[in-house]
Amino acid sequence: PLALSCQALPFRCIRIQYPLSDPPLSRVVLKNIMGKGGCVPSIGRGADALAKSDGSEFTVLDKERQQKIQAEPKFYWANDEEPHRRRKQEILQKHPELKKYMGIDTSTKLKVAFWVSFQILSIHLLQGAPWYTWLFCCYTLSGSINHMMTLAMHELSHNLGAKGVTSNRFLAIFANLPMGIPAAASFKRYHMEHHKFQGEDVLDVDIPTALEGWFFHSTPRKILWCFLQPLFYSLRPLAVNPKEPTRWEFINIACIVVFDLMIVYVWGLRELLYLVLGTLFGMGLHPVAGHFIAEHYVMNEGQETYSYYGPLNWLTFNVGYHNEHHDFSNISGKHLPDLRKIAPEFYDEMPHYHSWVKVIWDYIMDKNISPYSRVKRVTMKNKEIEDLKARGGLVK
Repeated sequence: PLALSCQALPFRCIRIQYPLSDPPLSRVVLKNIMGKGGCVPSIGRGADALAKSDGSEFTVLDKERQQKIQAEPKFYWANDEEPHRRRKQEILQKHPELKKYMGIDTSTKLKVAFWVSFQILSIHLLQGAPWYTWLFCCYTLSGSINHMMTLAMHELSHNLGAKGVTSNRFLAIFANLPMGIPAAASFKRYHMEHHKFQGEDVLDVDIPTALEGWFFHSTPRKILWCFLQPLFYSLRPLAVNPKEPTRWEFINIACIVVFDLMIVYVWGLRELLYLVLGTLFGMGLHPVAGHFIAEHYVMNEGQETYSYYGPLNWLTFNVGYHNEHHDFSNISGKHLPDLRKIAPEFYDEMPHYHSWVKVIWDYIMDKNISPYSRVKRVTMKNKEIEDLKARGGLVK
């Protein structure tokens, strides 16, 4: 047999063997072993994902799927629904005691209040600082805090910070204040669809466009892509799946504008720039931004979601526990490590990371990894997608 070596990958992974008669790795449809949690759906690239295994006639959905795969053959295409819903059911059957961890984490609002206050304090303390001190703190301190607040918004989008949807919405807007750019309300709408329709063409705007995959393929261009990630993250939804703004977007914008004007009035324009640039730095080529790539970029063919078990989880509401989060999005980040401890047979044998910096490095340097390295699927007909969009999406 021909062995697949995983030593060069940035995580501990399973050794998989294939017979010599199998097709090359780049063309084979893999199924990754995931302990007792089962296998992910079969995944292939381009023509590998087109064939129907049962020989039955093509339905409307099959034809639409074929058209989309042929239009964008360089992505990975899955032939089944996302794997998390099934694994959640299997885990709960074996570990029903996990239900006690479902629900809000009351410490989230305290963390948000502390770090928003700390960010404002840093503005005051850096007044009159030399430009190099200011720039260093902008990248390290402001970048890290504002990225932490984006992940507080992520936690609150799942209503895990307070009782009631409205309370979580306002708390998310409060976490959004030091970022200087309105994002909380729109993020919730798109992120709920990312969970419900993971990998679904058009609906999951977390996946880069084909234009990104075509252009950002070389090492220098992938470095540029990492720098511009905040731009793509905010503008891609407007191009792929635009939504009519709701009252929450307008409330979000009004709160940010008032806060920004207050910062300029009390401290000055440079201090507002400190906040905005901190957001752009923190979401660009920055260690904590490694989770954007680590979460769903295919580094091990056959697997579409990856966890990270490193120290930066302390700053990011444990978002690195990403398989755990997608399996149980109603468990707060605080308790995701508990989930892994209780059900290690479902998580420990899956390929995972210990360094987001290494993930960024491998993404940039590996010629086989690019914005195309994402799993897409077609489980909804075009009419169903258009009907959902006409209703304003999953969440308004």
